[in-house]
Amino acid sequence: MPQTLAPPAPTPGPAPARGASPDPELRALAERHGLTVSGARPSLPEYTRQLWHRRHFITSFASAKLTAMYTTAKLGQLWQVLTPLLNAAVYYLIFGVLIGTKRGVPDYVPFLVTGVFVFTFLQNSVMAGTRAISGNLGLVRALHFPRACLPISFCLAQLQQLLYSMGVLAVILLCFGQVPTWSWLLVVPALTLQFVFNTGLAMVMARLGAKTPDLAQLMPFIMRTWMYASGVMFSISVILQGKHLPQFVVVLLNGNPAAVYIDLMRFALIDSFTAKQLPPHVWAFAAGWALLASVVGFVYFWKAEERYGRG
Repeated sequence: MPQTLAPPAPTPGPAPARGASPDPELRALAERHGLTVSGARPSLPEYTRQLWHRRHFITSFASAKLTAMYTTAKLGQLWQVLTPLLNAAVYYLIFGVLIGTKRGVPDYVPFLVTGVFVFTFLQNSVMAGTRAISGNLGLVRALHFPRACLPISFCLAQLQQLLYSMGVLAVILLCFGQVPTWSWLLVVPALTLQFVFNTGLAMVMARLGAKTPDLAQLMPFIMRTWMYASGVMFSISVILQGKHLPQFVVVLLNGNPAAVYIDLMRFALIDSFTAKQLPPHVWAFAAGWALLASVVGFVYFWKAEERYGRG
């Protein structure tokens, strides 16, 4: 009996490239049955609306992260205050006493402690934002939610930590003769603007850190350099006296966002830090940096929404 040969199997064509448009028939079929692309990036207004609906998750997650941060330490939440205080003590010994940066700066201890607390808020927010996606891949891959919830919640946790520290800062100010005045109320708008700036910058770093996890190892060196250029341990105006530096260097030092927010806090809390020591248009600089960082950071983070947790 003659054998019948089966026709050769059709050679499969090349697989569609990633990101290529789907077949028109498949697209029409999906639209007919109300199907959408899984994990597709929503529009910017819709993304903002989703974030607002998850505001309770953001605040709860921030509180949980802050509580879990020191659960293994015997002193627990006390380290929220001890860490910046110990840093301030070290900086006072090295910079204030050995190097002599306290010369020409009245009320140097309140000056230094205020700068350390404010910059620590910025530094911790940026560092937490850098690891927001790469350090929470299990959560990102398991649940569907706007990924911006993570950097926002981490920055909110750092704000809560700073508010605890502000009580200790107030005690230090009182011990060194700083009496509460109406100017202390300026702490609220200054911290609000800095929180907005920190959150925008954390979103930028969250996207960069999600793509390049090794960035988290480089950030401590970048933040340390930024701290030395922000007048945390010394007065920028005193350092610049008698220095014939190019004008753009002076503008960069005075317009540095970290220095701007530190100066505003010092102006609000320290009597001897007067308006003459503030750079021109300091409130405009503070609001401008906050607006720029928040808008750019939010849009930049949103554009990669569908790529977080993949690959």
